[in-house]
Amino acid sequence: MKNKLTICIFLFILLSMLASCESKAEKEQRKEQLRIELEKEKQKEEEIQKKVAEHREQRRIAEEEARKEKLIREKQVLEELRIAREKEFEARSIQEGKERKAKALRDKYINNSLYTGATPYAYCYGGNKSCSEYGCSEIKVKTPYNSDVMVTIKRGGVVYSHAYIKAGSQYTFELPNGKYQPFFYYGKGWNPNKVMTETDCGTLKGGFIEDESFGKDDPQTLSNSILTYELILQKGGNFSTRPSNPEEAF
Repeated sequence: MKNKLTICIFLFILLSMLASCESKAEKEQRKEQLRIELEKEKQKEEEIQKKVAEHREQRRIAEEEARKEKLIREKQVLEELRIAREKEFEARSIQEGKERKAKALRDKYINNSLYTGATPYAYCYGGNKSCSEYGCSEIKVKTPYNSDVMVTIKRGGVVYSHAYIKAGSQYTFELPNGKYQPFFYYGKGWNPNKVMTETDCGTLKGGFIEDESFGKDDPQTLSNSILTYELILQKGGNFSTRPSNPEEAF
């Protein structure tokens, strides 16, 4: 605008100086030329103002888009935090539910124990029988003072006899002469509904809820003999027998 005002003053002075010596036609021609120049300057100024306005509008739009993107990102972050909190709360609730269930289960069965000689798997393996054949042997099992034991005795890879023996007790299996392999399942707190494994007779249920461990001995050939096991539960979970697992024992 300052440049425009300067040009106008200069032209006005020049016009005044030449007015006295110019003809009427020259004056009109000069006026027209001046008008054209002023019109051109006006158009230039309008173009400049238009470009300035366009630039401002573009900047405003860009700032608005940036603001919108920022808001979107902030909403996304907040949504992600909300989802993460919900998942954390859900996971914590599930974990707490599991812990409550485990505690309730423990409180219910931790002091539960069967009598010595009980056969909780009789529905699958049958009950224990006295040996009435010619040629019988015995397997005696004495349990440690600090753990109940479920004993299974296999013959030909199949459970032939089994019995629950309370801590600090003993039980004698009467067996026909032959080759047998004993397995020892140690623990505390008998849960009759605990799923142990799948067998030929279906799902085997019944097991300890704490301090579980499995042991076994090598197959033994018995012929009118007595085999005695005095089980010792060592500190750190080691046993006098070799380690085993539910799939082997049952």
